[in-house]
This record gives sequence, structure tokens and C-alpha cells, in this order.
Amino acid sequence: MDDKALKKLIADELEWEPSIDAADIGVTVENGIVRLVGHVANYAQKGVAEMAVKRVKGVRGFVEDLEIRPFPKTFTDEGIANAVANLLDWNVTVPKNAIKVKVESGVVTLSGDVPWAYQRVAAEQSIRRLQGVRGVANAIMVKPQAQASDIKRRIEQALERQADLEADKVYVTVDGGKVKLDGRVRAWFEREIIERAAWAAPGVSSVDDRVTVSS
Repeated sequence: MDDKALKKLIADELEWEPSIDAADIGVTVENGIVRLVGHVANYAQKGVAEMAVKRVKGVRGFVEDLEIRPFPKTFTDEGIANAVANLLDWNVTVPKNAIKVKVESGVVTLSGDVPWAYQRVAAEQSIRRLQGVRGVANAIMVKPQAQASDIKRRIEQALERQADLEADKVYVTVDGGKVKLDGRVRAWFEREIIERAAWAAPGVSSVDDRVTVSS
């Protein structure tokens, strides 16, 4: 697919997404690499725009340069910090008192230690839709709780269960809790399936995703 056709597909997908205003988002495409520019109202809409792009067939890479321009209401860092702390307290998937919150100019920094990667992700996702949040820096650490050989085996088994993947085209190496993924897939969503499978394994503290998308 050429860049012009891909750009139109992406523009159509953004226009189809009801939760964002596509009129404020510009799209450029070069060799299958998509770049979004413009602005959205909040941090959650940045994520929605990114997911819309990655759903489109033919996308080989993605660069997001969207600005956040919140509604005129003023949100103080102290107010955002209190709201984030309360949300984390109510989130049953996040360990109690395990995460510290810092807010500066609307950017939330999360720190602390959790035993599972999904808890790290859940902490970040729970605050993305808060008004006033301009960005999230997730510095939460996952403490490895499994042997490297066990992590590798579990990831490979998870990939084999995925009907949409050619698991033999993906290569997994593990060093402690650090996972490296190599190989080639047919579409961007397959790359995300692989990365999610890696993060879901117990003891994974980081994922270096080097899987490429075929043109």
C-alpha cells in the first residue's frame, strides 16, 4: 500500500472514532511510518488516537506529536495528586500503599514496586482519563519472581495459543526479568499481541520489542 492510500485510511479511521475531534489532528505518512500532529483535549484522547492508527492495516511504525489543550478550567497539581491517590486507593488491581504519586505541571509520575506487570499497567490506565492530566511517567518497578527459563517457556506457550500469530516467526530471549522479542509479523496489531503476551508472564520487569512489521 502506498503512503497516500494509507494516509486516507488513517484519516477515515480517526474521523470514525467518536471520542476524538479528528479536525484538530493532522496525519503524515512516509514509508508506512505514521506521524500525528495537532492537539487533543486530554491524555486519554492521545491514547485513543494512537489505538485508531494502529488498527489500520499497512502501518509499519508510529510517531505521536499531539499536544494536550485542556478545557479552560484550571487544575492544580495538588488537586490532581489527590485525585490520582484516591483512584489508586480504589483500584483493586493495584497493591495498597505500593505506589507513590508526584505531579508537576500536570504531568503525573508514578513510582514504587509491584509484583506483576499488569499492576503497573493498571495503575497508569486508571489515571489517564482524569481531567487536567497532561502526561504520565510510569516509573513503577516490577520485582522479578520467576526464573528466566520459566518466563521464556510461559511466553512461548502464550504465543502458540494466539490464533492470529505465526508463533514460529517470533523469537524470545530472557535475561533475569528482561525480555527481548525479535522476528517479523504481518500487521501492527500482531506486534501488540506479542508484546502483551510478554508482559503478562510472571516476573517480567521490562520488554525490549524488536519485532518488525512487514511492508
